[in-house]
Amino acid sequence: MKNPKTWLSVLVAALLVLLIPPLVSTGSDETGDQIRNFRVMVPNSPGGGYDITARTAVKAIEEAELNGSTEVFNLPGAGGTVGLGRLVNERGNGKLAMSMGLGVVGAVYTNRSPSSLQDTTPIAKLTEESDVVVVGKDSPYQTIGQLIEAWKANPGAVPVGGGSAPGGPDHLAPMLMAKAAGIAPATVNYVPFDGGGELMASVLGGKVGFGVSGIGETRDQIEAGELRALAVTSPQRVPGMDAPTLQESGVDVSFTNWRGIVAPPGISNGDREKLVSLFTRLQDTQQWQDALRLNGWTNAFSAGDEYGAFLKAENDRVASVLKELGLA
Repeated sequence: MKNPKTWLSVLVAALLVLLIPPLVSTGSDETGDQIRNFRVMVPNSPGGGYDITARTAVKAIEEAELNGSTEVFNLPGAGGTVGLGRLVNERGNGKLAMSMGLGVVGAVYTNRSPSSLQDTTPIAKLTEESDVVVVGKDSPYQTIGQLIEAWKANPGAVPVGGGSAPGGPDHLAPMLMAKAAGIAPATVNYVPFDGGGELMASVLGGKVGFGVSGIGETRDQIEAGELRALAVTSPQRVPGMDAPTLQESGVDVSFTNWRGIVAPPGISNGDREKLVSLFTRLQDTQQWQDALRLNGWTNAFSAGDEYGAFLKAENDRVASVLKELGLA
C-alpha cells in the first residue's frame, strides 16, 4: 500500500493540473479568437431592421462556431440614440457591440444626442439595401419622370410618405431626391409612418402622392401588382425589380440604407482586432451567405479604419441635408 502522504500529493498535483491552467495561462477568460460573454445591443424594438440584422448575424456566428453563445438584447428609444448613449458610456468594454445603421446617423441630429457615432469604435459595415420609390396601382404617375415633374411644380401638393422618422433612411432618400431635382428640401411635405406596413396602406389608399421604403417592405405588393415601382435609389438596378435607378432617370442620387456594427470607445487594440476578425470571418460562412440571399441584402462589408472613414462621410452627408431642413 502506498504511503498516504504520497497518494495525497499525487491527488493534489492532479487537481492543480486541472484547475490552474484556465486561471493563469493567459490572464484572460478568452481563448484564441473567442469572445466570452459577448453581447450585442440593438437600439430599436424587436423585429426592426437593426434587430433582424443582429440576430441573423449572431445566429450565423454561433452555427458556424466562430464564437460561443452570444446574447442579443434590445434598448430602444429616440431613434437609436438611447442605445448609442449606453454604448458610449461602456467605455473600454470589449465584450459589447451595437447593431446600427443609417437611421442612427440622422437621429443623432434630430434628437440632439450628446453622443455621436464619432465617439464609438467602428467594427464593420455588413449590409446595404436599396430604397424604392413606389405609387399605388391607380396613381396617375406611370414613370419617375412624371412624378418628378409634378413634384417640382408644387412640392407641397405631392406628399411623400416614409416608414421612418425625420433623419431616418426613408426620410433622407426623398430629401436627397428633392435636392437633386432642384426642389428645396424645406418645401417637401414629408409624412412619417411607424414602419413600412402603415406606409404601404397609405400609399395604396392614395393618402400620400408616393412612398419611399426598403425593397424588403415593398416587394410582395409590387409583385402582386398593388404597387408600381418607379425607381430604385441604389447605383445599380435591383435584380428581380423592374425599375430603373434614379441616376439613369436623370436624378443624380445614389442612396442605400446600410447596417453595421460599432463598439464602445476606448477598447484595447486586442479587443478591437478580435471584433473585427469575428465579423470578417463571418463573411465566408455559408450561414451568412444564405442569410444575405434570404433577406435580399447586398453584402457591403468593410471593416476597421475603412468603415470609420465611411461613417464620417455619411455623418457629413446627413448633416448637410438636415441642416437645409433646419433639423440639425
